[in-house]
Amino acid sequence: MWAGGGVGSGDSGGTAVASLRYFEHDFPLAPDSLLRHAPADAAWFDATHDAGREHLHALLERQHYRLAWWRTAATALNRRRFFEISDLVGVRQEDPAVFDATHALVFRLLREGVIDGVRVDHVDGLAAPAAYCRKLRDCLDQHAALRSAPLGGRPWLVVEKILAPGERLPDDWQVDGTTGYDFMDEVSAVLHSEAGPAALIALWRQAGGRPDSYPCAVSEARSQILQHHLVTEFESAVSRLHACASADPATRDLTRPALRQALACWLQAIPVYRSYLDSAPSRRDAAALQAEQAMLDETTRSVRESLPPEQAAALDFILACLHTPEPDGSAAAQARRRVQQLMPALAAKAGEDTAFYRYGPLLSRNEVGSHPAALALSPDAFHAAMARRHQSFPHAMLATATHDHKRGEDARMRLAVLSELPQEWTAAVHAWEHDAAVVLASLPRIPDAADRLMLYQSMLGAWPMQRDALQRDDALAAFLDRIAQWQRKAIREAKLHGNWTQPDAAYEDACEAFLRGLAAGWPHAGLLVRIGQFAQRVAPAGALNSLAQAMIQLTAPGVPDRYQGCEDWDLSLVDPDNRRPPDYARLQARLGCGAGWSAWLAHWRDGRIKQQLVRQVLATRRAHEALFRDGNYQPLVVKGRLARHVLSFSRTLGREQALMVVSRLGATLVGRDPHVPPARWCHTAVDPGMPQASSWLEVLTGRTLAAGPGGTLPVREALTQLPVALLLRQD
Repeated sequence: MWAGGGVGSGDSGGTAVASLRYFEHDFPLAPDSLLRHAPADAAWFDATHDAGREHLHALLERQHYRLAWWRTAATALNRRRFFEISDLVGVRQEDPAVFDATHALVFRLLREGVIDGVRVDHVDGLAAPAAYCRKLRDCLDQHAALRSAPLGGRPWLVVEKILAPGERLPDDWQVDGTTGYDFMDEVSAVLHSEAGPAALIALWRQAGGRPDSYPCAVSEARSQILQHHLVTEFESAVSRLHACASADPATRDLTRPALRQALACWLQAIPVYRSYLDSAPSRRDAAALQAEQAMLDETTRSVRESLPPEQAAALDFILACLHTPEPDGSAAAQARRRVQQLMPALAAKAGEDTAFYRYGPLLSRNEVGSHPAALALSPDAFHAAMARRHQSFPHAMLATATHDHKRGEDARMRLAVLSELPQEWTAAVHAWEHDAAVVLASLPRIPDAADRLMLYQSMLGAWPMQRDALQRDDALAAFLDRIAQWQRKAIREAKLHGNWTQPDAAYEDACEAFLRGLAAGWPHAGLLVRIGQFAQRVAPAGALNSLAQAMIQLTAPGVPDRYQGCEDWDLSLVDPDNRRPPDYARLQARLGCGAGWSAWLAHWRDGRIKQQLVRQVLATRRAHEALFRDGNYQPLVVKGRLARHVLSFSRTLGREQALMVVSRLGATLVGRDPHVPPARWCHTAVDPGMPQASSWLEVLTGRTLAAGPGGTLPVREALTQLPVALLLRQD
């Protein structure tokens, strides 16, 4: 353990500082601790000899910390950390001195006009998110008032918050909204077909999917995380609860095992990231309080039914602690805090970091903020969500890609096409599996069929847009290396065949050998060729989805956030793949391309069409800032035989009106381009909801469109040149 280490001293401001060096780590030694040993010579602590190791051990025993084997972190740490990352220490923002110290730079940058707002990461990990956000809002307002040039409004404040289905961001936090994972989920889901889930789930079950439902996957993962990964956090919460129970004669006979089992069962069943029972009830919306209480009551009822009497009594006590009105310093309040801070770490580790890699009927829905149990969202439900957004948080962030996404925004949109073609996808997978038997027969260990199904999806989503992109040996090798890196991470995150701390090397090697075996015969024959052919089959419809997604993100209520490099096609995988540096020089060089929409559409695979769409819609937003910032959101009625293939809405402010029309579910409508031929729309039309409007300017193409009977807009006219349209009212 001590190889590579040594004791020495350095100089800091003229004061000698003794430290222990272990490879790249440097641990400070307590003042005067070396004076208790003689001689004060590094050789005295030579760990290559028994005596030196004894001297070194004696020295370390006098420190304010204990060096320990890294594998003990899950069970032995006595401090808070960020999820399972032991070298990211949890900071007590509820302590005023800590808050002031950690925010000093942010406030200075705000005063100096360098920044105009703040994005708060992982807000649920704080002891009291609501109190923190309110305090941060007050401080931001105060420091913004000291700027030499007025901000022109309040500083922008958004928080990273994962919302469960039906959950609303608390309105008492005084924030402008979330960082956009909820929008990323909604815009993706509405571009999936509601007809696909049954067949996709059937294919998953045929592959021996483990388990066969997402709720089961999450429950099993939560149990494993509590037992093996967040042990110290869980046991800390149990200890606090047991101390509270022991201090009261009425509950002192509740045993630690009963409290542990009751808490574990309750945490496994909670459907949200965390509760907010520490928020001041007087400041919270009554409906929000009722919704949270109803969720807690329902969870408690369902859990209590399966518990024996002692554990049921323990559960009642736990809920009483969570609802305690006692001040923050009380034992009950501290227990409540520990439980509620454990909840988001458990939810994240069990969901996006475990269950997402175990359950995979359609990987485009296994995304941060999304809900894999819901594979699609109806247009009506999407419009309702956007209307709520405009009403409650009109300036929330709108994300479609982030540094934490599992798949790039365009990889998701390509995989969404499988929801439209479930039978065709099923047939393709069955054929690949039949031919893969030869590869599998050569392996000493067989990768799970479920892992193979998720591998096929990942290759399909990440397959390059350009047809000849993998013809060079180095390009093929780079692609397979990216997939192999994803596959290794997926296996370890799933925690079914080893994990990060104890990897199953034999299984990982077998899975990589299978991946490499798929490339046998490339580029003339073999499984990889057939997977590539299927990728090309769904690529045009996937690109159509991508352009629709971009248009919606840039015009819906909120503030669109474009992740680095996503002006181009984003076919990335989970980190570190999604954090590769973009080719900004290439993007900059293409920005001034004046070839026009016909050329960009004809050569859509090179990404210029998406880049120009983003550029021109953002320019329109800038020219009509108030309209897109404050304009009302109105879902528009689409009529005609292909109405389900269109999504349309408007933004209205006074007499200003913008109307958006996008194609969706185009797998059976498009050809080689991401564009539905105009004639196919027949008499499908959009009702703008303003019969008096007679003339519209289609911003992207510069065409003027005349309204039809009753003010309707024929889709074939709006989408003549492109799969999306942005129209501004002209009269």
